[in-house]
Amino acid sequence: MTKYIGILTAGGDSPGLNAAIRGVGKAAMNTHGFKLIGFRDGFRGLMENRTVRLDGGALSGILTVGGTILGTSRDKPTKMPIGGKNKDMTDLVVENCRKHHLDVLVCIGGGGTAKNAYGLMQKGVNVITLPKTIDNDVACTDVTFGFDTALSIATDALDRLHSTAHSHHRIIVLEVMGHNTGWLALGSGISGGADVILIPEIPYDMDVVSEAIMKRFRSGSRFSIVAVSEGAMSKEIFKQLQAVKTKLEKTEDKKERKKLKAKRSELETIRSESTHKLTRELEARTHLESRVTILGHLQRGGIPSAADRLLATRLGTACADFISEGRYGIMVAARGDGVEAVPLEKVVGNRKNIPLDHPWIKTARDLGICLGDK
Repeated sequence: MTKYIGILTAGGDSPGLNAAIRGVGKAAMNTHGFKLIGFRDGFRGLMENRTVRLDGGALSGILTVGGTILGTSRDKPTKMPIGGKNKDMTDLVVENCRKHHLDVLVCIGGGGTAKNAYGLMQKGVNVITLPKTIDNDVACTDVTFGFDTALSIATDALDRLHSTAHSHHRIIVLEVMGHNTGWLALGSGISGGADVILIPEIPYDMDVVSEAIMKRFRSGSRFSIVAVSEGAMSKEIFKQLQAVKTKLEKTEDKKERKKLKAKRSELETIRSESTHKLTRELEARTHLESRVTILGHLQRGGIPSAADRLLATRLGTACADFISEGRYGIMVAARGDGVEAVPLEKVVGNRKNIPLDHPWIKTARDLGICLGDK
């Protein structure tokens, strides 16, 4: 029996998305004889019924192409921007799935996409998700595709920054993505020979960081490289955020909650600007010229690495196999060299942070890299 598969990419773009689309599509058509239809720009395109024909021609030549041929957006079915307001368009999204007689909707994205897919599942839509994000923070999978490429880009940046740091006797601070998790900063920092690595999981002490750099200076190393996650924060900001979070959990008073949310937003703004503040403070404390480089969206772009192409392709082909077996409501997770069907309820609401006893943490400490805590 022919099955009809809908497919979309949602959230931030990531290397390997086209490889995943190709993996799902070619396996679905060639091995199982299924029909495919793509939706443009994530859940918004599904809501607006904007489709893309996905046949052999459309899937040809996209394996090495960055970005996504389907386009993407961060719009959610439950909070869809319509006429300047956010509206719940879930019912229309479900209706469009039924109009196309979809047996399953494949949603390729990160944790937010899994949550949105789970919401559709609760409305009766068969869904399967594939885990992508350069942050590597999706729960219940060994790794996400997009991470390896971004890790290589960040490591290459550190390699290049070493020469200017050494030549000018500077402190060079490199900010990489990772608002809530530090996989990119930690991995690239170790691979790229950083002297200090600051990640969200370990709030840092400025005294510790500046002393680590001065210790290097006194030993004859007149430059230092600092790799920092965009979400890294000082111990002071961490304590304030935790205090606000605790109060929010305890109070039900609307006025008080409004004040606390405003305070949390203010602290998050300070946190988002912390890399520039960190750089200025390091220069003031050490009297060493300090410069900051922010990679930003460079980490998302370009040709996906071989590892990401392979991972996205094998998750995509496994997705087609699960569809043939009628297994829905799952995320196709990477597990060793194989795959695992993980129920979406285990993924939604969780995040894969770096455990403080993770081997990468131990490796960094054994190398003498300062993590800002001791």
